[in-house]
Amino acid sequence: MRTRWSVAALGLVLVAAAGCGVPPSAAAAAAEAVALLRAHQRGDGQAMCALLAPDTAAELARSSGTNCADAVGDEDLPDPGAVTDVTVDGQWAKVVIAAADDDGTVFLATFPGGWRVVAAGCRSRGERPYDCTVNGG
Repeated sequence: MRTRWSVAALGLVLVAAAGCGVPPSAAAAAAEAVALLRAHQRGDGQAMCALLAPDTAAELARSSGTNCADAVGDEDLPDPGAVTDVTVDGQWAKVVIAAADDDGTVFLATFPGGWRVVAAGCRSRGERPYDCTVNGG
């Protein structure tokens, strides 16, 4: 009887552990944000869209009347610079990248494949919501 209980308990622990995902790291969020800006700098719209959250990519396409890869290349984003701050709060992250126009904030969320950009080219407006060049709506 004890053996069956131990095996059953171990099975429940493994099932519970499998359902608990470890959130991606701050370093991974920063890497995704910088990768987006580097892809923009290269003019690689396909790579940029692959880094965007699904709703953000869809909103870009919808609002521009074209596909995501063409639309995202027209957005005014800063060049990739040094990461100056990363804040992770559960499944959300804010990455601040040094930018000349103070528009280097990128917001990300976790998805099954890791971090994806939900908004980029964001400028703080004090107590008001950020003003973002690229966002999901």
